[in-house]
Formats: sequence, structure tokens, C-alpha cells
Amino acid sequence: MTPKFDTLAVHAGAEPDGETGAVAPPLHLSTTFVHRTDGEPDTFSYQRDDNPTQHRLETALAALEGGERALAYASGMAAIAAVLDTLQRGQRVVVPEDCYVGTRGYVTEVLPERGVDVATIDITDLEAVRAACKGGVALLWAESPSNPRLRVSDLAELAKIAHAGGARFACDNTFATPVLQRPLELGADVVMHSTTKYFGGHSDVLGGALVFARNDDFAERIAARRLLTGAILAPFSAWLTLRGCRSLPARMALHCSNARKVAEFLATHPAVERVNFPGLPTHPGHSIAKRQMRGHEGMFGAMLSVELRGGYDAALRLARGTRIFTNATSLGGCESLIEHRASAEGAHTHSPPGLVRLSVGLEDADDLIADLAQALATQGG
Repeated sequence: MTPKFDTLAVHAGAEPDGETGAVAPPLHLSTTFVHRTDGEPDTFSYQRDDNPTQHRLETALAALEGGERALAYASGMAAIAAVLDTLQRGQRVVVPEDCYVGTRGYVTEVLPERGVDVATIDITDLEAVRAACKGGVALLWAESPSNPRLRVSDLAELAKIAHAGGARFACDNTFATPVLQRPLELGADVVMHSTTKYFGGHSDVLGGALVFARNDDFAERIAARRLLTGAILAPFSAWLTLRGCRSLPARMALHCSNARKVAEFLATHPAVERVNFPGLPTHPGHSIAKRQMRGHEGMFGAMLSVELRGGYDAALRLARGTRIFTNATSLGGCESLIEHRASAEGAHTHSPPGLVRLSVGLEDADDLIADLAQALATQGG
């Protein structure tokens, strides 16, 4: 019997410990391991190479995304860099104009120094993607939904375009998680996660991951580079993230339910010019999200952003005026967060000055709506 996703999340990488029978996965902190003397290859040698706790996590991540291999990293940026660093001088990468600010910083500052050509476009425009991929491209990078404007791209079509041009297709799936969307099934070659976010789920563990459709030379090359650079995830962080995997589907269901209610409230508020949330029928990517994510179940993610009619000053007042939403960076934790992205992103920001990003948590939805209502009222909305 093939288990359904929710069952898989609870049990993947969480088999009872063979030595003690412990139901909860053990935590192995050892940095080094005894060499075998019976002629068989060593299972583990040194923590930077691999360790039992990380191995369990990678098994779980591969299973949840439907890939053949996963690699855990010390942060989401370390995972992003691991893919982008495979690009060679003279090669070209296509990246979305709306994307995580760390990705934008890397392709803006680091890759050009190495002689890599970077094309930044709106990847929701498939004709623009086709044009950018003409003449040869090594990598097409996608985010869907994107950060912070929540743009939705047709991943299956992007995969076709990338592969037709001889490129690999990579997708940042942090906002959606495999609960809502599995890019490998849509043709992606590698999926990136900041596991700091929904996989960890409690704002207390930093990490990143790559999941590969195939355990091929590309995956092996990146794994070999991780060993050399030492960007490995610490065992305790791996253990916390694995724990988060087990509750991920249940948390995402409530996250999504709350976010939809919050988005529907904000869409009717006179102080709000635009709500960027794929679950709203007015969103340009709603039909794609409904097909590509779990929209048929009303699950479009828990991230949204709002653009205020009052612009920069109004956005700052909203971010500073909430009492339940915490004004802080990051997302995916139990608590709801709010942030003025242009201020947080600094020099590399492309965010509109009046945009505020919300990570909707697990509180009561009515309380969250009341909090936003009072903050909008006090700032004149």
C-alpha cells in the first residue's frame, strides 16, 4: 500500500530506532564514527560528510517532494548558492524579477563577477521566458508563489521551455511546501527549500535543502561540493527540522485556512489598494494556482502581501501598529508576522514602497482580522 501524503509526513525518516526501540527519532551529535573492519564500506565517517540524523531528514525530504535524493544545508541561502555555483563562465541563468532578496543579491553581485550572464524577467510571461531562453541557457530558476508579490508561474510550462533549451529547471518551493505543490512532478530538476520556514515551523531552527528529481551526476557534483565547503546542517538542527516534518500537513491546513480569511478581509478594506494572494479569484495566477497547488481544497498557502493606498508611510504604520502580528523577518512559524519588505530588503529591494508582507500563523483567524482592523484604523485607513 502506498501511503498518502499526510501518512508519509509522519513516518518518513522516523522509523523506530533499531537499537533502543525509541519511537521518536534519536539525535546523534558525534562528529566522528568508528571505521568498520569487516571490509564493508563505512556507513558514516565524519559529520561534515554525513551523519545519522541528517540522513533521516534527507530521507524524509526526498520522500515528501517525490525526489530520488535530498541534501540538507546550513541555511536556505547555502542551498540556493549550491545550485547557482554550478554555473560556469559564459553560461546564462534566467531568474524571476520578483524573488527572494537573497537570490537577487547573489545573481546581482556574485554571478557577474564569475562571468555568468543573468537575465531577470517576469517568468509568469511564458513568451518572455521563451525569448530569454533562446540562444542557450544553463539554468531557469523559478519561485511560485514568489516573494513578496505572490506571483504564480506555470511550472509545467516552464519546465518544458527550460528542457527544450537544454537548461535545468530549479524551483524555490518554500512558500508552498510539498503539502501544496510538488514541482518535481511538474518537471523540475531540483527543488529548493528554506527549511527554516514551514518545515521547521516554530521559528527556532535555521536550514535549507535541495531535493533532486534524479540522483545523477548533477546531484553528486553538488553533494561533493557541499563536503568541501562544509555547508552541512548541524545534527540538532536536522533533528528539529525532522520533527517539524511530522506536523507539517496539519499546520499547513490551518495556516492556509487562516490566510484565506485574512486575505478576504483585507481585499474589502478601503485602505488597501491590492491584496496579493493566489486564493483570491481576482489574483492573475488564481487559475494556475488552483490547478497547480491544492486550490481545489481551498489551500493556496499562508503568505500574502498587501499594497496600501497611502504608500510608504501607511505601510510602515501598519507594520508597527499590530499587536498580534509581530513585526519581524521570516515566515512559516506558529506566530503571525508582518513586515515592510522595502525597508527589510535594503539595497536589492524591488518591493513597492507601500507593500507589507504577512506570514499568517496559527492563531484564531478572527483575532488576526481584528488586529489588522485596529492597526488600519489607527493609521487612518
